[in-house]
Amino acid sequence: MRHSHTLHFSILSFFVTIWTVQSVPPQPPVRCDQTGCTVSNAYGTWPDRKTCHAANVTYPTTEEELRKAVAYAAEHNLKVKTVTKFSHTIPKLACPSGSDALLISTSKYNSVIEIEPDRLTVTADSGVSLRELIDKVEGAGFSIATSTYWEGVSIGGLISTGSHGSSWSGRGGSVHDHVVGISLLVPANSSEGFAKVVRLEEGRDDKLLNAVKVSLGVLGVISKVKLSIEKAFKRSMMYNFTSDVALEDIFMEHGKKFEFGDITWYPSRKTAVYRYDIRSPVNVSGNGVNDFTGFQSNPILISRGVRALEKGLESTKNENGKCTTADTTLAYKKLTGNGLKNNGLIFTGYPVIGRQGKIQTSGSCLYSSSIRIDVACAWDPRYSGLFFYETTAIFPVSRFRDFLLDVKKLRDLKPERLCGIDIYNGILIRFIKGSKAYLGQTEDSVVIDFNYYRADDELTPRLNQDVMEEMEQMAFVKHGAKPHWGKNRKVGFFGVKKKLGPNFDRFLEVKNTLDPKKMFSSEWSDEILFGIEASKYDGCALEGNCVCSEDRHCSPSKGYFCKQGLVYTQARVCRFSPAQVLVA
Repeated sequence: MRHSHTLHFSILSFFVTIWTVQSVPPQPPVRCDQTGCTVSNAYGTWPDRKTCHAANVTYPTTEEELRKAVAYAAEHNLKVKTVTKFSHTIPKLACPSGSDALLISTSKYNSVIEIEPDRLTVTADSGVSLRELIDKVEGAGFSIATSTYWEGVSIGGLISTGSHGSSWSGRGGSVHDHVVGISLLVPANSSEGFAKVVRLEEGRDDKLLNAVKVSLGVLGVISKVKLSIEKAFKRSMMYNFTSDVALEDIFMEHGKKFEFGDITWYPSRKTAVYRYDIRSPVNVSGNGVNDFTGFQSNPILISRGVRALEKGLESTKNENGKCTTADTTLAYKKLTGNGLKNNGLIFTGYPVIGRQGKIQTSGSCLYSSSIRIDVACAWDPRYSGLFFYETTAIFPVSRFRDFLLDVKKLRDLKPERLCGIDIYNGILIRFIKGSKAYLGQTEDSVVIDFNYYRADDELTPRLNQDVMEEMEQMAFVKHGAKPHWGKNRKVGFFGVKKKLGPNFDRFLEVKNTLDPKKMFSSEWSDEILFGIEASKYDGCALEGNCVCSEDRHCSPSKGYFCKQGLVYTQARVCRFSPAQVLVA
């Protein structure tokens, strides 16, 4: 399932001269042998670092085959999870319970895309990739108004986790808010053949549709998704690399003024990059492409080298080395327009004007080619490249200014401590509208994403990890942000049930109606949905599986102790305190 996954890295970009390459495609998430199957996410490692097992997998190609798979599982009381071709969700939502569990893959359920020009809708099989869907819609003279930034997602997976782009205009930046119909396979009684298709339409079945739009895969198997579309349009965009002074006073006006605007903030560099992005008539000249730097193919040897460099900077606690890397990365992005290409080949200057389908999303590292050089997505687990966490928090607009000011206070104590975030993509700031989806956000919101280093070993502390942890707790605890369902470490989900309020109970009511035997639930999806805090253990805070309350939850033997936050003093974080080790 997934998502959005919008990963944003460019730590490698400055190593790569301007050539056009295409990539070794990612490995399939499900692999089976005589003993059974395993399922992983696109990064090769779940948050708990434990392998996910299932007894079998089936690959339906039609809705009837999908119905038969659900019926078989219901008749035999099997646990089920849907898995997509891409599996870009970071939390363990795609992992089923039980040794006899069944995986239903939608990777081959992707043949039908039907456009209704008169109704301005498109209906697609849930396994259809975002890129296939966009190309078909654009080819017919229409556009989909929003999408995720990363195109390596299926349409069923991306809506299930609430994935989004950036817009406060129209239906907004969340893809699920453009959904006007869904077909869902759910368990049924024996007289109905143990499974049935539930077809939901906006305006007729809103109570169910508001639950199914963002479902985490726990309500059934999505068969078809119907989206609203509009007449084709182009976009005109540019990036303004400038100071972050008054960012807290500018962000709201920026979100209102630019239909597809966003902001990337590099706090250690005191730099904000404002994306000026508006629609243009389709007859304006321009064949620009958004080939975002972090989603381009990277030579495998360079990905390995960059990871080795970052590990070296971590082990030597070399803040200055990280800051130098952040400077170089930022300069490269500015030079290359962050992956924008005026004519589809190179960046020659602003504005870049292109069709909506070529600007709204990217992911060129997904696609294979016959080029000899060994290249892949930078995070492909087969090649020991980038390995990271991703924290994504959704703020009510009214709370976001104070969060920015808190981060600035934290930054101003010692800016170098945030260079580890700026090596990746700083803090990406996007805008999404209030949603009727029960697991969505109830009011207009601002979303932040930031990536940061994850160690090869779960008990290895990280350089300045206390800063990332304090920002995480500022967001989710102090300022009441909600987590993005397809990203985040476990601590991001603590208390989520309370944040959702009455909508959580409405979602559970639908869940109990559609899947009363909890066939599509597992201990891992329950942990996320209910925000369950498990018992603490030695080292649990190092990977965000708990908030520390004792030193042993960090790594006292390596000099990391549980301390209060520097700005948000109620935060409890693992901080390196070498003097304390000497005393001990």
